[in-house]
Amino acid sequence: MFASVLIANRGEIAVRVARTAKRLGLRTIAVYSSADALALHTRVCDEAFLIGGAPAAESYLSADAILAVAQQAGAECLHPGYGFLAENAEFAESCARANITFIGPPPDAIRAMGFKDRAKTLMMQAGVAVLPGYHGARQDAAFLKQKAYEIGYPVLIKPIAGGGGKGMHRVDRHADFDEALEAAQREGQSAFGDACVLIEKFVTAPRHIELQIFADHAGNAIHLNERDCSLQRRHQKVIEETPAPGMTGELRKTMGTAALEAARAVGYVGAGTVEFIADASKGLSADAFWFLEMNTRLQVEHPVTEMVTGLDLVEWQFRIAAGEPLPLRQEQVPLKGHSLEARLYAEDPERGFLPSTGKVLAFDPPSGEGIRVDAGVAVGSEVTPYYDPMIAKIIASAPTRTDALERLADALDQTRVIGPRTNAAFLAALLRTRGFRTGKFDTSFIDNNLATLVAPHEPDLAAAAAGFGRLLERERERIIANSRDDGQLPPSPWDALDGFQLSGTRVVARRVLVDDAVVTAEIAYAAGGPVVSVGGQSAALDAALVDDANAVYVLRNGRQTVVRVAPPARYDAEGAAGGAVTAPMHGKLLALLVAKGETVRKGQRLAILEAMKMEHALVAPVDGVVADVLASPGKQVAEGATVLVVAPAS
Repeated sequence: MFASVLIANRGEIAVRVARTAKRLGLRTIAVYSSADALALHTRVCDEAFLIGGAPAAESYLSADAILAVAQQAGAECLHPGYGFLAENAEFAESCARANITFIGPPPDAIRAMGFKDRAKTLMMQAGVAVLPGYHGARQDAAFLKQKAYEIGYPVLIKPIAGGGGKGMHRVDRHADFDEALEAAQREGQSAFGDACVLIEKFVTAPRHIELQIFADHAGNAIHLNERDCSLQRRHQKVIEETPAPGMTGELRKTMGTAALEAARAVGYVGAGTVEFIADASKGLSADAFWFLEMNTRLQVEHPVTEMVTGLDLVEWQFRIAAGEPLPLRQEQVPLKGHSLEARLYAEDPERGFLPSTGKVLAFDPPSGEGIRVDAGVAVGSEVTPYYDPMIAKIIASAPTRTDALERLADALDQTRVIGPRTNAAFLAALLRTRGFRTGKFDTSFIDNNLATLVAPHEPDLAAAAAGFGRLLERERERIIANSRDDGQLPPSPWDALDGFQLSGTRVVARRVLVDDAVVTAEIAYAAGGPVVSVGGQSAALDAALVDDANAVYVLRNGRQTVVRVAPPARYDAEGAAGGAVTAPMHGKLLALLVAKGETVRKGQRLAILEAMKMEHALVAPVDGVVADVLASPGKQVAEGATVLVVAPAS
């Protein structure tokens, strides 16, 4: 076994790898960017080294900087986690040249499976079924559009490199192909450094099922059962589980054999995941699944496999990289009970799942029988716009799928995060939908049920009233403290803050910001003391409150409400901002699609903003003319900053 490991990653996977490495007696070495100086993974490792600026290209994707630290710190091996450099064959070769063991497959295997077009060709040669499509070298737009027409709509356009659903675009109409192709190429270039794409037939009722495989240096290979990752949004996995609903032992054996054929075809060593698309329109069957891609690394969803097998997959990675044989034969692989994982993200489902940034003011993860939490943050951590917005993975296991579903939904109800908004309530609602519980779902399930899963955003006025009450308490405490510091008496009975009057009840109105919306709050002063309300709602008694410098954060029913005193200047500017197009979150402006003086229509895309590895279109709020452009492509823009101004048409 190795004596030391450099973990070339961040967030929950870096913390997860460090946990196993420490148990095995390895010295753990973390790397971090300037944005992650206080990140949790730097605190749980024995050592931590700064490697560059906040953008991933300047830090976590800087192979030279990471290898320099590995050599400086005397790391015997390097674990890449997932994402960043985990599937970079050149990086794996650089590790070997530096005499540092790369915890992953051989570079040739990474190359073979790292590009989807080559992988599909290889699988066809190995006799593994693949979806109809085009995955050749010719990349001119007109040719690709013709190929899509020949394949037949709907089709999927995919970058040939990378994974995680990034850059994938479904196209249903020939007229929409050009715009989708441009977006896929741009996103592929940005995320993976390669703009080449492939096109494949879209299965109309697809289930996403993957097989966890392991292989050792002696040529032995086994699979550790399947995972169903069909609950997705924008091709990003949301809920994963094992075993897959509707899976039979015979079909598991058939899919497992195909997965191992894929691994043997490239001389695979270590952990990997072979992903398949299955046509679920008539239930899972042996003649209706196709090879999708192979991820040559550990997967985000590996904990559900660990929960039903009782195995530590990271430990297996270390042992196989150290030259040890596989510890089990195929017939010895356990499968006990059922497990599900939910990805807790810093995002706001009620506002179109916009990423949410900021300091984590409170974080109370769930606990209890069958519950596991792999977290990447702690109280005081900063969720920045530079990286994936995952806060934690919440995992539940139980003897049956029904019990595991209940356990995970309840755990999400218990989860308390204050600061960035999260998708906890959305995840709990998703787990309680009838279609998912009865196994009647595919990869379009979330999109098809979004209206029932996410209600239109409306301020929680009862929560706001609780927050406003806390703001008043703080204001009073501050005035009393200042009076004492100045040697003055506390506020008199005639002070407006106290609300005393000789008869009746006096009501004072105040304007507050509730999630940035201006709302009228009232304080009714009566004999029993002041009573607050917001928008006519009295304060909720079941709200959790956390103070920040200029706000109170209120968590209630899985939703976060932020309450602030509204500055007067806000009302003066309110009416003048009708044509302003502002950044909904901190991010990088990728492209401006219009110029000053150009006529635009309401809803027209004007610019593209990238935040947390995802693209967001900024659209025209009204019909009119672009009166001003205040930001430049390639530059960072702050949340709320004006990017363009559209003068409304007269």
